[in-house]
Amino acid sequence: MSWINNNAGSIVAANSPFLPLPEDNMQTELQQLFTNGATGFMVAFGLIVAIGAQNAWVLNKSLRGEHPWVITAVCVAIDITLISVGVLTISQIQQWLPPLIPAVTLFGVLFLCWLSAQAFYRAWLGGAGLATSNNSQLSSPWRSAGQACAISLLNPHVYLDTVILIGSIGAQQSAPLWFIAGAGSASALWFSSLAAGGRWLRPYLTQPRHWQWLELMTGLCLLVVALLLLQRLW
Repeated sequence: MSWINNNAGSIVAANSPFLPLPEDNMQTELQQLFTNGATGFMVAFGLIVAIGAQNAWVLNKSLRGEHPWVITAVCVAIDITLISVGVLTISQIQQWLPPLIPAVTLFGVLFLCWLSAQAFYRAWLGGAGLATSNNSQLSSPWRSAGQACAISLLNPHVYLDTVILIGSIGAQQSAPLWFIAGAGSASALWFSSLAAGGRWLRPYLTQPRHWQWLELMTGLCLLVVALLLLQRLW
C-alpha cells in the first residue's frame, strides 16, 4: 500500500502545473519573448525615426519648452493604441481569412524595402537635416495635445505604418503582446528623447551629416526586418 501511495504521489507531482519548467524550455521561451519584443522595437523604431512633419513639430515644441511631455504622452499613446489595434485586429482576420496574411506580409516586405531604399537614397544624397523654427507662440497644454492628435491622426501614412504594416508583422509573432510592448518602447524612447533632449539634439539633428548616419541605420534596420519577413514566406 505504501508503494502505491508513493507512486501515486510521484505521478501527481510529475503532472503538477506548479512545477518549474525545464531549464531548456524556459530559456527557449525567454528567447522567443525577447525576439518578439526586439522585433517590435526594430520595426517601430525604423518607421518612427524619420525626417517628417511630426518629428519636426515635436522637436520644435521641445525646443521652446511648450508642454513637451504632454505632447510626448499623446504621441506615444496614439502609437501604442494604433499598433495594438492593428496587431489584435489582423490576428482575428487571420482566423477568418488565412490567405490574407501572406498577401499583407508580402506587401509589408515590399513596403519595407521601399522605405529602406528611400532611407539609403537620402543618406547617399545628404544635405538634409531636421529643420526647426522658433516663430510660433506658446499655447495651452490642451491646445498642444489637440495639435499633437491632429498632426498624428490626420497623416494617412500613420495608419499604413502602425495598423497595417506593424500590425501584420505583430500578428505573426508567438507573443504579440511582447511585440506591442517592444514597439511601444521604441515610440516612448524616441519621443521622450525629443522631449528631454530637444535643446541638446538641435545642433546635432540639424547637421546633415548626422542625419545621414541616422538614415543609414534606419535603412539597415528596415532591410533586416524585410528579409526576416521574406524568409517566413518560403
